[in-house]
Amino acid sequence: MNLIRNYRNWRRYRDTVTELSRLSNRELTDLGIARGDIRSVARKAI
Repeated sequence: MNLIRNYRNWRRYRDTVTELSRLSNRELTDLGIARGDIRSVARKAI
């Protein structure tokens, strides 16, 4: 069960990083996110 939860969390993290990485710098700024902060924001989303 723990393995499944870890996999789902990892997928959610990767999907979030991918989605945010596709945004322009302008769109990220509008959201209050710097491009260098994408990974930490994705970690918090889990």
